[in-house]
Amino acid sequence: MAIDVSVVMATYRRPTTLIDAITSILDQKGVRVEVMVVDDCPDGSAQSAVVGLADRRVRYVRNPKPSNGKPALARNVGWPLTTGEIIHFADDDDVVPPDLYRDAVDEFARSPKVGVLFGRIEAFGDPSEALERDKNLFERSARRAARLQRLNSSWAYTSHLLFLELLFLGGSSLVRRRVVTELGGLPSRTEIMEDLDFLTRAVRKFGVKYMDRVSLYYRVWPSRMHSQKDLKGALIRSYSRIHEEYRRDFGAIDFYTLKLAARTVLRFL
Repeated sequence: MAIDVSVVMATYRRPTTLIDAITSILDQKGVRVEVMVVDDCPDGSAQSAVVGLADRRVRYVRNPKPSNGKPALARNVGWPLTTGEIIHFADDDDVVPPDLYRDAVDEFARSPKVGVLFGRIEAFGDPSEALERDKNLFERSARRAARLQRLNSSWAYTSHLLFLELLFLGGSSLVRRRVVTELGGLPSRTEIMEDLDFLTRAVRKFGVKYMDRVSLYYRVWPSRMHSQKDLKGALIRSYSRIHEEYRRDFGAIDFYTLKLAARTVLRFL
């Protein structure tokens, strides 16, 4: 039978949270799912955990060339091996909320011209300053997304993604297969924020819609990204690269118009 949602999950030495993430996917009701786990660890850290699930909906493949912290490269190994018309690039330490995929399939059917869907993010984890900070960030993001949806403009969303505070994540969004195909897969040219690089282009070219429901339970803990020594520098360099590539591909007029919108109208939404 045809697959409704294909989930591509890159993983690296997280067998416990990986199983939690996969279980939340297999528990989705009213849809047919497949999970492609791409092990980015040369030792095959996830193989025994995935095999132990004994579920035909879950497949395992080892990345032949470990990416050394570039999950887009691992995901690009996995997505061509799937068949669903909707793709979710899920992380191995997050959890998919109940009934998300059913609601997303229905929403894509109602919005045939939209290429990207996303919803609210809820942070969870041990009590910490980081958890409270992320909760506040995601609450602000949800309020902004609801206001942007009333504008119904892919330009407005793109402007926000390029120049303003985080709006959504790769794991909180689902995309049509044609979006990934036409963009040539996921870019890996930035140090971090590869999902932002991809989503900016996907939203600009294929449109986006906000679903007023939770689309991601986001686990807050010390990750490789949060613990890297030069996080601020990596963010600056990555944003600079994303801006440079966008300006080259979509033109200076488009780029600076979006920048002006972010500094004037959109920052007050």
